[in-house]
Amino acid sequence: MVTSVVNSPSAVSGLPEVVSGRESGLNLPRSPLFGTDGIRGKVGELLTAPLALELGFWAGQVLQDHVKLSGPVIIGQDSRLSSDMLAHAMAAGLNAAGVEAWQLGLCPTPCVAYLARETAAIGGIMISASHNPPEDNGIKFFDQQGLKLSKSLAQAIEAGLRSGRSPQKKSLQWGKTHTTQQQIQRYQQFLLHSLPQPSDFRGLKIVLDLAWGASVNLAPEIFRRLGADVIALHDLADGSQINVNCGSTHLNRLQQVVKESGADLGFAFDGDADRVMAVDAQGKPVDGDYILFLWGKTLKERQQLPNDLIVGTVMANLAFERAWEQIGGKLIRTAVGDQHVQAQMWDTGAMLGGEQSGHIICHHHSYSGDGVQAALHLTALVKQSGLSLAELLDESFHPYPQILRNVRIEDRDRRLHWQSCDPLQQAIANAEREMGQGGRVLVRASGTEPLIRVMVEAACAHTAEHWTSHLVSTVQAHLGE
Repeated sequence: MVTSVVNSPSAVSGLPEVVSGRESGLNLPRSPLFGTDGIRGKVGELLTAPLALELGFWAGQVLQDHVKLSGPVIIGQDSRLSSDMLAHAMAAGLNAAGVEAWQLGLCPTPCVAYLARETAAIGGIMISASHNPPEDNGIKFFDQQGLKLSKSLAQAIEAGLRSGRSPQKKSLQWGKTHTTQQQIQRYQQFLLHSLPQPSDFRGLKIVLDLAWGASVNLAPEIFRRLGADVIALHDLADGSQINVNCGSTHLNRLQQVVKESGADLGFAFDGDADRVMAVDAQGKPVDGDYILFLWGKTLKERQQLPNDLIVGTVMANLAFERAWEQIGGKLIRTAVGDQHVQAQMWDTGAMLGGEQSGHIICHHHSYSGDGVQAALHLTALVKQSGLSLAELLDESFHPYPQILRNVRIEDRDRRLHWQSCDPLQQAIANAEREMGQGGRVLVRASGTEPLIRVMVEAACAHTAEHWTSHLVSTVQAHLGE
């Protein structure tokens, strides 16, 4: 808990609805800046260099006050064209607060989280909008344990930003910025040492879709060091194309190349490589539910899974839950977002958790979702089993039809207050009543994009399609422009 912040209002008090007038010209929304994964938005609108400068200053003040120690803040970034600008502005803000900044340059988000935990840093910052399109960007914060910033610390930073006061520091002790790309090698060694020893991927042909993003240098090098024959797709740091028709949200190209090349399996990372999706040799998608089941089963057999517990989210497929229960496991669901999964893991002592979208957290090795690490461990599991990934999948479960559609709602207030829309609530209640135990509905506002997400899952694909279409139409009619 933050007890005081230099030049800021109360750290955890209610935030003002509208930012106070200020000469800096920051254009802040009425609703909170911090979503489910830091601050995210369009560059030049919400995200600007002046905003990043002030965020860096207030983050430096809050983090120093929280840990009561001096130390650097680690900054990493993905390949977006705007990432350099935002990273340098954040570093300048930290320096103005008297904090040293370590600039890693291009690296995955979990690299920043790992180094924040394993060095003398007081926190970490990642400049990335994850799986979002190139015109977006984001700022993710980590504390000195490598965990996503707590709600109270995020509120303290935002309170300082909204205080209407220009960043000022009485002391003349300023921080410095250092380029420390060599620290990424430390993270790479950590990934290698996290695998069962010895691990040898010789004889495996693996396709990697790197999404023009943060993993373009690191992931192919690690897989090749382990002996794999690697085909790399979208393997340049091209911020103008990051996530465009590629990566973990667009598997078509990966599926095609895996089948055409006769590869054993393939992996697709998102722009900052904190999530991964896989495909087997036939091109069948292997999502986070499958990865959790296969990795969890292995840990369970080794008696390394306390209470045989996995933490998932409300998006986890019912077939996964029932298959896991059939072999004696237990699944706890949380709200969508890896920070919710992480919190539940701490509360329950669970060692494995994640999301269907490919965020996988294993406390045996890390405290953050790590796409490259999950891909390495799934590959090691395949190699050690002597079976193909397709054979392993056939022994797991067959997911229920699950249809997810996104409805773009630009009005932020309408989007965040969708639960007060009576016609939509009535439509959801009707769908749930009609499907009974044979299906379920999930409607939620995205914490990272201007979207309302509508998901319907049912044993019958026609039923899922019918109710999804009906709910999407209702959202468009009553929440759209």
